[in-house]
Amino acid sequence: MRTLALSLSAIFLAGMANAQDGLRETDTLLSGDAMSALISGQVIEFFDGSKSTYASDGGYGYTYADDGPVWRGTYEVTGQSEVCVEFENGSSRCDLFIKDGDRTVLITVDGLRFPVRNITVHTN
Repeated sequence: MRTLALSLSAIFLAGMANAQDGLRETDTLLSGDAMSALISGQVIEFFDGSKSTYASDGGYGYTYADDGPVWRGTYEVTGQSEVCVEFENGSSRCDLFIKDGDRTVLITVDGLRFPVRNITVHTN
């Protein structure tokens, strides 16, 4: 039992380390208020053409292409630079939005960095 607990702790800590891999010394974390101001009621477009919509009522939608399917759920700003999404299909994920100089970047839990191309106001 102790071996299992130690193994699970090691896996958890490795996951935490991976989440930090994407952070760089030049990155600036955002306060919860700054995060809310950045994403609430906005559409975040990435350079690959995908878009994340953070409606002001907490609704979330992600699409890889304008005419493609939309993965829906709800989002919550949960801490410094962190936003968590709970999808309708039961899965969930938490990502970071940071500032790297003037650029806004999304960092996934796996440490992948996705620079933001454009931020626009969400309209229904």
